[in-house]
Amino acid sequence: MSRIGKAPIEIPQGVTVKVDSNNVVTVKGPKGELSQAVNPDLTVNVEDGHISISRPSDDREHRAQHGLYRALIHNMVVGVSTGYRKEMELVGVGYRASATGQVLELSLGFSHAIYIKLPPEVKVEAKSERNKNPLIILESDDKQLLGQVCAKIRSLRKPEPYKGKGIKFVGEVIRRKSGKSASAK
Repeated sequence: MSRIGKAPIEIPQGVTVKVDSNNVVTVKGPKGELSQAVNPDLTVNVEDGHISISRPSDDREHRAQHGLYRALIHNMVVGVSTGYRKEMELVGVGYRASATGQVLELSLGFSHAIYIKLPPEVKVEAKSERNKNPLIILESDDKQLLGQVCAKIRSLRKPEPYKGKGIKFVGEVIRRKSGKSASAK
């Protein structure tokens, strides 16, 4: 058995889970509503506050999907009950961020500003304090969508290993390299 797949998912207070005849799991909670189609081979059971997923055989494909769909459903339950939050930091002289509604404006050292229109499910906030790096705070109930948006923003200016300039997650450690002057000795 898959260690992840066989673990039951606890349903928190205020969250409802429905499984329809097409094996589509719908999770509704205070933060929103999410749905995920599950492989028809797997069976999803909702009983007395727990969700369990079982597979028909020990085929390689069934074992892989058992843990996958359990993790996806767990992420949906956590998303609609507490939500997900990511903080990104802009490291570099003159790097700025500002948010207006669902549009994020970034100034990353290029000759032009970059505008990113975010999906309506993602809430964005930009903070700029004196003598601190600007922060971008993203919140959503959908973990997959939030990760995609963060990856897109980060791809505009990845942190480089020499000076550490770029867009990075708060708390992320960038492995630094010494320049060519350090190896000339």
